Amino acid sequence: MNICVFCASSMNIDRKYLDLAANVGAELAKRGHTLVSGGATVSCMGAVTSAARAAGGRTIGVIPQVLVDIEIADEESDELVVTQDMRERKGVMDARSDAFLVLPGGIGTLEELFEIWTARVLGIHDRPLVILDPWGLYEPLKTLVGTMYDQGFTRADVFDAISWTTTVDEALAHLEARAQPVRPSVAELGEAAG
Repeated sequence: MNICVFCASSMNIDRKYLDLAANVGAELAKRGHTLVSGGATVSCMGAVTSAARAAGGRTIGVIPQVLVDIEIADEESDELVVTQDMRERKGVMDARSDAFLVLPGGIGTLEELFEIWTARVLGIHDRPLVILDPWGLYEPLKTLVGTMYDQGFTRADVFDAISWTTTVDEALAHLEARAQPVRPSVAELGEAAG
């Protein structure tokens, strides 16, 4: 399946986050999945895509022209989609993905997380959404959303729409158990033709 990974673009983060992204990319490829990413070569985005390709995986990068112009586009992607702006980028990433995995990141990662999470809560899609958070970066977010629920700002199913994990294997197992690929596999295509 196509797994969209939202992650950091900051170069000021601890090495452990880059290593986590690389582990995710390598494991996605080993399990036969295609990576959908933000299409850049920096920080965790670069680490996840490089590791996926090094392990034999296919990568789809989606990047707005403004970031191509500053020369951070992942030209080695198997498919590089250049969009007009950030909003179109998120739409293309959404449309091309069977599941979503959120790694530690900044406000851009949070924006992507909230858009997909909100759409899932509203029933706009039913694709799995998993946060991989080994070191607790998102614990304050979980607490905040819990407080919002306690005070009536969110629905009871807000936490049913997302899974919180701490290991790569746990995160991918959640995605694999819950995802329904939108495209038939090569084997399924062969069976249909035969």
